[in-house]
Amino acid sequence: MTYYYDTVIVGCGPSGSTAARLLAQQGIKVLLVDKRQELGSPIQCSGAVSRHGLASSGIDPDEEYIQEQIYGFNIFNTTGENHQIDYRKLKPETYGSGKDKMPLGYIVDRRRFDRCLMGLAENNGAEVWLKTEALGYKPLYNGNCLVQLKKFNSEIEIECRLIIGADGLQSQVGKWAGLRTHIKLTELISCLQFIVDGVETEGLLEIITGNQWAPGGYAWVFPKGNGHAEIGLGIITTLTKNSAQMHLEKFISQSFFRDRFKNMRLLEIQGGGVPLSAPLKTQYADNVLLIGDAARHVNPITGGGIHTALSAGVIAAEFLIPFFQANGKANKQGLKGYQDLWMTKLGTQLWKLYAVKKEFITTKNTEDRDLKLYTTMRHYFQPNSEFKKI
Repeated sequence: MTYYYDTVIVGCGPSGSTAARLLAQQGIKVLLVDKRQELGSPIQCSGAVSRHGLASSGIDPDEEYIQEQIYGFNIFNTTGENHQIDYRKLKPETYGSGKDKMPLGYIVDRRRFDRCLMGLAENNGAEVWLKTEALGYKPLYNGNCLVQLKKFNSEIEIECRLIIGADGLQSQVGKWAGLRTHIKLTELISCLQFIVDGVETEGLLEIITGNQWAPGGYAWVFPKGNGHAEIGLGIITTLTKNSAQMHLEKFISQSFFRDRFKNMRLLEIQGGGVPLSAPLKTQYADNVLLIGDAARHVNPITGGGIHTALSAGVIAAEFLIPFFQANGKANKQGLKGYQDLWMTKLGTQLWKLYAVKKEFITTKNTEDRDLKLYTTMRHYFQPNSEFKKI
């Protein structure tokens, strides 16, 4: 038996679930699948997302997944010189924890956050299948395609007009479509973070630059809620002979934060790869669109991917709603408008950020590179930055 849906979305992360929710709201028949049985795992990110990122995606903040409120940033160079941007001080009439005030952003629990987003998609009419692996697809004579799925131990065929690949950094959907999804090692950050208690935080995202601590990337100390903190870093492996673990242990034991860490207790270890690359130059093919990490919709300066993934889901839905309603052809020519819209809404800024990142990462002198990254981070988070909402 073959089932029919307008679109099959592969991946229940922020981009896939957001697109599914918005499309299903308009009566488009959506099947959302994910090979995992527990969403949000393994955790490979800090969970930082701006309040604007949620609001612009139609998502209300919920205590179910919010672990801590964030009010600004503290940027450090190699030796500990810092530049603080605390919106509670910059705009005390707007930002704060008191009545009628708001945070700048949040740290979310990715497991609970992803489950909530999936639940919203389901509540709005999308059908969701977990522990369902997408095996491949083939085009049909009528312009649709046939998707092969394995749900638990049963193989099922789905006819649909469009597959949306929201299946992460190593997107299988992109590979099936023949899109160039390869990423260079020099543009892949190896990240590791410890969840700890016994480390005080003040509602700020603390970012520590410098080759001494995190070659090619940066270290961080983020509030986690309930007296917990995230201490982590990301490195480019081609710039160092040591592992992310060795660099993190060095940062904890030798950096200017070492006294602050002396009473910490390790609760959990998380890690994975994060792309700091340019977006894919082509994000569509016959019967296929890529969104989120699958299309490299990641901030190439900070490595942040939640906001850009949410935005990608919104943009995909904005393009596809009239596309489906007008019975558009899901070939490369018909789907090109998605990437054009994405470039206008988000892509141009991500390409600008990539140019900034490439300029400092290719600086050979370590001291010059450290200074450029510190200066870039200081300017990036300023209230008047053109990138502050990415």
